[in-house]
Amino acid sequence: MTTKCTRRTLLRPAPAPPRAPPPPGPSRGGAGRCPAAPTIGAVQSIADGAKRLVLGRPFRSDRLSHTLLPKRVALPVFASDALSSVAYAPDEIFLTLAIAGISSYVLSPWIGVAVVVVMVVVIASYRQNVHAYPSGGGDYEVATTNLGRGAGLVVASALLVDYVLTVAVSISSGAQYAASALPFLAGHETSLAVVLVLLLMGINLRGVRESGRAFAVPTYVFVVSVLGMCAWGFVRAASGDLPVVDSAELELVAEPGYEEGLTGVVGAFLVLRAFSSGCAALTGVEAISNGVPAFRKPKSRNAATTLALLGALAITMLLSVIALANLTGLRFAELPATQLLRDGVPVGEDYQQDPVIGQLARAVFDSAPFAFFVVTAATGLILVLAANTAFNGFPVLGSILARDGLLPRQLHTRGDRLAFSNGIILLAGAAIVLVVAFDAQVTRLIQLYIVGVFVSFTLSQLGMVKHWNRHLRTETDPAARGRMLRSRAINTVGLGLTGVVLVIVLATKFTRGAWIAILAMAVLFVLMRGVRTHYARVAAELELAEGSDVPRVLPSRVHAIVLVSKLHLPTLRALAYARASRPSVLEAVTVVVDPAETRSLQRAWDSRGLPVRLKALESPYREITRPVVDYVRALKRESPRDLVVVYVPEYVVGHWWEQLLHNQSALRLKSRLHFIRGVVVASVPWQLASSEGADVDDRAPAPGDVRRGAVTRSPEGPAAPPVHRDPGAGSRPGAPR
Repeated sequence: MTTKCTRRTLLRPAPAPPRAPPPPGPSRGGAGRCPAAPTIGAVQSIADGAKRLVLGRPFRSDRLSHTLLPKRVALPVFASDALSSVAYAPDEIFLTLAIAGISSYVLSPWIGVAVVVVMVVVIASYRQNVHAYPSGGGDYEVATTNLGRGAGLVVASALLVDYVLTVAVSISSGAQYAASALPFLAGHETSLAVVLVLLLMGINLRGVRESGRAFAVPTYVFVVSVLGMCAWGFVRAASGDLPVVDSAELELVAEPGYEEGLTGVVGAFLVLRAFSSGCAALTGVEAISNGVPAFRKPKSRNAATTLALLGALAITMLLSVIALANLTGLRFAELPATQLLRDGVPVGEDYQQDPVIGQLARAVFDSAPFAFFVVTAATGLILVLAANTAFNGFPVLGSILARDGLLPRQLHTRGDRLAFSNGIILLAGAAIVLVVAFDAQVTRLIQLYIVGVFVSFTLSQLGMVKHWNRHLRTETDPAARGRMLRSRAINTVGLGLTGVVLVIVLATKFTRGAWIAILAMAVLFVLMRGVRTHYARVAAELELAEGSDVPRVLPSRVHAIVLVSKLHLPTLRALAYARASRPSVLEAVTVVVDPAETRSLQRAWDSRGLPVRLKALESPYREITRPVVDYVRALKRESPRDLVVVYVPEYVVGHWWEQLLHNQSALRLKSRLHFIRGVVVASVPWQLASSEGADVDDRAPAPGDVRRGAVTRSPEGPAAPPVHRDPGAGSRPGAPR
C-alpha cells in the first residue's frame, strides 16, 4: 500500500509542481504516513538508545522509596571517602615528618593518636547532628538555622569546595597507585584520572542505590585486605618473622634548615603541619549527615550507627598502618631523589617511591605475591571509589541550596534515575578542571584539602551548641534535659577541637595552597548571594500584591505584522494565521535590502491580489533587524495601549547543519523584539521535507504504552506513534476576507 502526502495552506497559492510519489512498499508507522529518510528523529532515537544503555530505563517518581539504602550499602556509599583516607593520611604524616629526618618518625604514633582523638570527638558530635537535623541539610542546615544565613552560606561554600577536592584528591591518588602497580601507566596519571572521573559520573547517573551496590564489594575488600595485612604483620612481628620494607635499607636525611630535627619553633610548626595533614583522615565524616534522607527508616538511627561503624574501622586501620610502618622501618620522603641515600649517595630521579600501604603489603606478604596484588588493587580502587562520597553529597547539597534559591534551580531536579543528575555532572566537570590544572599530583592537591571541611566542622559544632542552648531554655523534663546537656557537652568539646585544628590548618597550609581553596569559597559565597538576590528580585517583580486584582485592562487594538522576505508558502501560511486571529490592523512588512528584489516582490504581491497591504521599510545600510525594531517601537509610541503581534515565518529542518543555513535573521530579530513591552512574537513554522518523521518516536513500544495512551493502535501493526497533522490540512481553507 502506498500513500501520498500533501500540504495545504489557508490561502490559495499558485499551483506548485506535484511531488514525486513515494516508492512502493508499506509505509512506516501505519497508514497515512510518508516514509522518511533518516533525519533528526533517527539521530534522537540513537541518542535515546545510547542514554538507556548507559543509564538504564528511567524510574517513575513513585519509586523514590525503593532507592533508600540499608546500612550495609550506605557504609560504602557515604563512608568510602573517610575509609580511603587510610591510604593517604599516613603517607602525609610520614612525608611531612621526613623533612626533619628519620628521628622525627618517633612522633608519628602520637600524631596518629591526636588525629584519632579529633576523629572520635567529631564522629560523636555528628551523631548528635543526624538526630537533631535528619532532613539532609547537614552542616548547612545547622549553621543556617542557628547562626544565620551568612554562616550557612560560608558552610555551603566550604562543603562544595571540599566535595570537589575530594574527587580530585581521591582520583589522583588512585591514578598514582595504578601507575605504581602498572608501570606502563606512568606519565599518564592525568589522563587516567580524567577517565576515572567520567566513569564515576556515569555510574552515579544510574542512581544512588545502583552506585552503592557497584561499590560495596570493592570497599569491603579494601577494609578486609588492609585489616588482614595489619593483623598478619603484627603476628609476624610478635613471632620475630616480620621483614623490613625495601626502603628500610635507605638513609633518610633532613632537608636544609631542619638538620637539628624537631627543635625550636620550626620543629613545633612542622609537627603541627604533620598533624594537619593527618587530619585528612576526617574528610568524608560529614557526608553521612548530609545523606540521612537516603537511609532506610529509622533514618537517624541508621545514620548514627553507620557513623559509629565508620569511626571504628577508620581508627583501627589508621593506627595499625602507622604502627606497622614503624615496625618495618619505612622511609617515605617528600623529595626522595635527594633525601633518600643508598650508601651515602642520593637515589636520584629514577627511584620509584611506592605509597605506604604498597610498601607494607610487599613486605608483609613477601611470600604471597597474590595477597600483595589484592591489597594494592583494593587500595587503588577504594581511592577511586572514595570520590563516590562526594558524588552522593554534592548533588544533595546542591539540590538543597537550589531549593533555597542559592544555586540555579536546575540542580533541584532529579534525572531519569531519580538522581540529581545536573549536580553530578557539575561536580565531575569541576573535578576534571582541578585534576588537569594540578596534573593529578596528590602532594599539590592535598594542600588545598581539609580547609573547607574544618570550616564546616567548626561552624556546625557552634551551631549545635546554640541549638541545645535554645532547647534547654524551654525544656522542663529532667530526662530530656540530661540528654541535651550531654549532647551539648559533646558538641562543645567538638567545637574546641575542630576550631584548634582549623587554626592549625590555616597557619600551616595557607601559603602552600590553602589560599586557593579559601579564594574559591569566597567566590562561591559571592555567587550564591548574587543568585539569591536575583531570584528574590524576580519573585518580587512577578508577585501579585496582597488584595490586588489581576490587571483587567485589555489592549485597545491588536496590530498584526507579518514579516515578508519572499512570496512563498511560509509567507502565505503566516498571513493565513495572522488573518485567522482577526487583528484590528494587519499589514505585511518587508525590508528593502535590494531595491530590485523589493520591486519584484511588490509586483508579485499585487499580481496575486492579496488582501493585505505590503509595506517596504527602507534600510540604507542593508540591515534587517534594526528597521523592523524601529518600526515596531514607532507603533508603540503612537499607540502605547496597542498590542503589536509580529508573525515570523520560520523553516523547520531535520538536520542540525541545516539549522545553520536558515532562520538566523529570524533568531536575531526575535531576540530584539522580546525586550519591547507590549510586543508579542509569533513563530509560524513551515516544515521542510527533511523534517518529515523528525517528530516520530522511533523507540519500540514498551509494555503498557498502549494502555497508557503513549502509542495508538494501527491496523497494520500492534502499535504506532500518534500522527501529528499539519494545522492547515484536513479542512478546506476559507477565502480571504
